[in-house]
Amino acid sequence: MAKIARLTPILFAGAAAAALAVAPAAYADPPPPPPCVNADGSPCSGIANINAGGADINVPYGPSGTADRGGAGGSIPYGPFGSADGGGASGGFWNGPTGSASRGGASGCIPNVGCLSIPAP
Repeated sequence: MAKIARLTPILFAGAAAAALAVAPAAYADPPPPPPCVNADGSPCSGIANINAGGADINVPYGPSGTADRGGAGGSIPYGPFGSADGGGASGGFWNGPTGSASRGGASGCIPNVGCLSIPAP
């Protein structure tokens, strides 16, 4: 029993050292997402289309976006979305607040609260 009592501080010091050694892993960046592959193992195609007219991107189960001379838009599933062109811009959050603005004014809505429109001066 006396030997165990003498080893107690060493056991606590070992536990503290182990906790300090593992702590950096708790703050590490998450691993990157797996590459996109089809069921047969071939790489996904058609994720992006870029040409002189603009660009389109659609990551399976992920963000999508488009841009051309007329404007741009993008969205993240169950997250924010938005678009903009020469006439104005709009955006919002899935199942959340939304808003738009143009030369004619601005408007916005908050679910379960209400909407507001402000005309341009």
